[in-house]
Order: sequence, then structure tokens, then C-alpha cells
Amino acid sequence: MVPVSLKYAVVERERRFILARLPNGVTGTQEILDRYLTGTRLRLREVRGADGTVTRKLTHKVRLAAGPAEVACTTCYLDEQEWSVLTALPGRSLRKKRHLVRRDGWVVAVDEHEDGTLVAEIDDGDEHSDLVPGWLDIAADVSDDEAWTGGQLAR
Repeated sequence: MVPVSLKYAVVERERRFILARLPNGVTGTQEILDRYLTGTRLRLREVRGADGTVTRKLTHKVRLAAGPAEVACTTCYLDEQEWSVLTALPGRSLRKKRHLVRRDGWVVAVDEHEDGTLVAEIDDGDEHSDLVPGWLDIAADVSDDEAWTGGQLAR
């Protein structure tokens, strides 16, 4: 693996779990369109908030270790013209609803995919943890399963 400068990147350490149900405590929901550009490590993301706001961004994702759990991300925000140009490039798309759950000191993002599958993401920040909130109805831990990354789920 080629060394990566982290000067402008944010390191994400995420764990993912398939859930049997959406937990109580949803504080907000957003519509997300992700587009993974063919042959690159680039992702376009459009986020539509419940208040009608639209945010568009381009993210470069680089794996820092084997598996999908640790990634360096560099993001820039796009205007409508830039979005239009970049979405014309070949790629695969993924649509989902992201529910933000705030409960008992935890913040968990739960992605609801078009087929109804619920995937929770817990960001461990700077330190890896094995802790999970007891109120998450976990059906499977897919943190190390490449098939459950956005790039693999996109069609």
C-alpha cells in the first residue's frame, strides 16, 4: 500500500452492524445519494435534509489498513455546476435514508437501504472500541465484511 499523507484528511474508524429494527431515539433523517466513480477512490454524495437543504460533496477515501474499518477521507464541497459535471462520469449509485439516533450518550447513524435493510454505523473516533449500546438490535456484525461497504452496495 502506498503511504498516504493525512495532512488534509480525517480518519474514520467505523464499525457496521445489520439491525433487526430501527432503534428508538431518531433525532433526524436525511436522504443520501452516493455515487462511486468507476476506477477511482472517489465518492460523490448528495445529502437532502428534512428542511430542504441540499449539500453536495466529493470525497477521496483511502484505506489505512486491511479491511474497511479505517479510512482516511478528504472532502470538498461542490456547487451545482461542479456536481453536474462530476455526476456525468461513469459510476455506481446507492440511495439510502440516514437516521441519526442520539440516545444514552451514543450517536449512531442508521442507514435504511432501498430494500429495507438497516445498517448501523458507529464511529470510534481516535480509539477503537468493542462497546455497543445495548439498545441496538444487532442481527450481524459486518464491520470487516467488504460486501457491506457503500462502494460494494452501489449499483
